[in-house]
Amino acid sequence: MTIGPVQLLVLGFNRPDFHGEIREELQRLKDNDVVRVIDALAVQKDAQGNVSRLHQSQLSGEQAAEFGALVGGLIGLGAAGEEGMEAGAELGAETVEERGGVLSDQEAWDVLAEIPNDTAAALILLEHRWAIPLRDAIARAGGFRLASEFVSPLDLVSLGLVRAEEAEALASADSGAV
Repeated sequence: MTIGPVQLLVLGFNRPDFHGEIREELQRLKDNDVVRVIDALAVQKDAQGNVSRLHQSQLSGEQAAEFGALVGGLIGLGAAGEEGMEAGAELGAETVEERGGVLSDQEAWDVLAEIPNDTAAALILLEHRWAIPLRDAIARAGGFRLASEFVSPLDLVSLGLVRAEEAEALASADSGAV
């Protein structure tokens, strides 16, 4: 199983008004092999503090177990060499199966403890499928990542890539979505 770079998105929503648009966009991106949701956990508190929760993945059960085994094996390899890799792979696959995903109920309760009424939060482990060929080409050339950051729309103004008005609109949309 080839896994692309994985990013953890942590999103907040004030007075959420969900209509399935985010889920539809994530599915469209998966259908086009751009990104894939490894695991997602969303929690919402209504104005009275009632909680609803959604846990979802775009991985099949077999893919989730493979992902858990791969991550567990890498952790084990780093900790104890080849023997650690084998034990870590087994433990990783078992852990993902027991939890029903990578993110556990404990993460859900940690998120719930922090969000006020009439808000929602989401944790999304997102695999960047589009980046696999690029990552592999960089590795073949002997390259490696030194840093990786999103650039603020306002920073783009200083580079002359967008006008101030465009950057303000982008920044407003970005801060409103996060």
